[in-house]
Amino acid sequence: MIEAQAAHRFAPAKVNLYLHVGDRREDGYHNLQSLVVFADAGDNLTVSEGKHLSLGISGPFANSLESAADNLVLKAAQSLEIWARHNGHKTTPARLQLEKNLPVASGIGGGSSDAAATLLLLAQYWSLPIHSDDLCEIGKSIGADVPVCLRAAPSLMSGAGEILAPAPDLPAFAFVLVNPGLALPTASVFQNLKIRSGTDAPAWPAKFRDLRDFVAWLDRTGNDLSSAAKAMAPDIMRVEQALIATQGCLLARMSGNHTERQLYHV
Repeated sequence: MIEAQAAHRFAPAKVNLYLHVGDRREDGYHNLQSLVVFADAGDNLTVSEGKHLSLGISGPFANSLESAADNLVLKAAQSLEIWARHNGHKTTPARLQLEKNLPVASGIGGGSSDAAATLLLLAQYWSLPIHSDDLCEIGKSIGADVPVCLRAAPSLMSGAGEILAPAPDLPAFAFVLVNPGLALPTASVFQNLKIRSGTDAPAWPAKFRDLRDFVAWLDRTGNDLSSAAKAMAPDIMRVEQALIATQGCLLARMSGNHTERQLYHV
């Protein structure tokens, strides 16, 4: 039974430990392969009784969003409401409040994670008997990264993002996310993409011996969006160089389209 009347959901940042891009598809998306993990930093979403389905936005990056009407949270809520109505389930007016802590257009899936949190939160709040596969289908209609954000667990992502598999066991590690304060929409970075690794990645070992073994494996991968993003915003390269120079850094690389990420021993 789905827990009813859930009032809060955390929407964690999505981190691409590597991102390989393949050919552009007929639907406009690109085939890709990525290893995705999630951070303990993120946005917060709450729901309460309202007069109608609505969204309020607060937090340090609230002003970065053009309007509540264009937010993926509201789109996800409306899509779930349509599913409920189509399948004969009642919903009640809900007031959603998004605390926007993650920078917008930063390559860490903030909007997608918000949308996923909305679907999960409202499915509980409305006590909808919806299967995870149906939530994923709704998620795919909102954005390519929403299905993996619904899992919010280490995953291998392929296709346009809709093909998911659990990641093998990973060693414990810590990472630092650094955003240079620049908004680079993913679509713009893809338009400037020149290097494509394709959708292959090194074979997984039976087991990673330790973190350094994992980092050595990651070193054989990369982020195909890196060159395009750095050409558009050279500050990204300077941030990466600063991270590499810090003590204890084992690897520094972009996540998504431009947020830098570095791995450390825990």
